[in-house]
This record gives sequence, C-alpha cells and structure tokens, in this order.
Amino acid sequence: MRLSVVIPALNEAGAIAEAVRSATAGGAEVIVVDGGSADGTPERAAAAGATVLHSSPGRARQLAMGAGRARGEAVLFLHADTRLPPGWSRGVEAALSDPGVAGGCFRLRFDPPTRVLAVVAWGVRLRVALFGLPYGDQALFVRRQVLERSGGVPQVPIMEDLDLVQAIRREGRLARLPLAIETSARRYRAAGTLRSVVRNTLALCAWRLGLDRDRIAAWYRR
Repeated sequence: MRLSVVIPALNEAGAIAEAVRSATAGGAEVIVVDGGSADGTPERAAAAGATVLHSSPGRARQLAMGAGRARGEAVLFLHADTRLPPGWSRGVEAALSDPGVAGGCFRLRFDPPTRVLAVVAWGVRLRVALFGLPYGDQALFVRRQVLERSGGVPQVPIMEDLDLVQAIRREGRLARLPLAIETSARRYRAAGTLRSVVRNTLALCAWRLGLDRDRIAAWYRR
C-alpha cells in the first residue's frame, strides 16, 4: 500500500526536519505544506526529503492542499512538531488490511515526558477509548477513497480533525494503533498544562454542542 504523509507547517524550522525524516523512514511520500514561514522551514523540509507546497496559512487549507497532491492509497496527517515511531508504516498497512477499517490514529506521548504530561496522555487514551475522538496530534490516517467520499478535509477555522474523525467513523472503523507518536510538549509548557487541558476540554464540549466554529476559534486562540 502506498502511503502519503501531509505535514502543515508555519515557522517550524526547529522541528520540521525530524518530522519529515520520521515519515520518510517508513517509505512514504511526504508533502509539507508551508503557510508562509519566515524562518527557513520550507528549505529544511526540502533538504530532509519532502515535497514542499506553498499556501496561505490555515491548517485545514494546508491539509486539503497536501491531500489533493498526495498519491497514496492512504493519507496520514502529521503535525510539524511530531515524530512517527519506527515501524509506523507497517502498523498503518496492517490496520488498513482490514477492509472494515476506514482510518485510524496512534497513541500519544509527549516529549519531553513529565509525570503531569503522562497523566494528560493517559486522559487522551481514555477519551479515545470511550468516545473514539482522537485529535490531530495523534497522527490521523485515512483511506483516500474515504477522504474523497466525505468531501476532503473539512474547511473550518478550528477542530477540522474532529470533523475528519467523524467522517472516518461514518465510513468504517477507526483503528487505534498501539504505536506511540512523540509530540512536542511546548504548547503545554507555554500556556500551562492545566490551562491547556481545560481549554481543550471546553473547546471539545463547544464542538459537541455545535456552537459556531468561528466563535470557538476566536476564544481558543486568545
């Protein structure tokens, strides 16, 4: 199975090369969609082996552009500050060998690890187990046919990852791989772990209630 990895990026020069190399190690096509970086992100991505596209900023827009250029039978969406584990492509292929599986995600691990973030990661596993709602930082993957039938990456200002998960689940099962991706803990450190958890939980509740997505985005990014 041919796999494509799409990485949206904006000023990620310090992390992008490792993300790209972790993806190319699995033999996948890697596409980085840069949203106008001013720190050399596109050059570092290309040097690491990625095809680089240029877009106006906006995660959903960047993901859609990358998916539109991807040639794989399945597309994996990877955050620029996240690394895929060794053997990731075999794990994805094994999951998708079951025709009832429409897509899936990985376990979440933070880098650097702390006891508090280990608890956060446990909470993420519990949320996924109970509600089947992984976020985009868990490296969502989806069959190309499923993505096309559902209309592509939802073009919304925030939480397009949860919309995509819903689309996957309408088409089949969501596989939860035991392999763990490593994502940077920088956002939790910058905003504060407790504040980040509360903010994410409230945003999830607002999404569940169907509140206006522009309002959610404006509040979340304050």
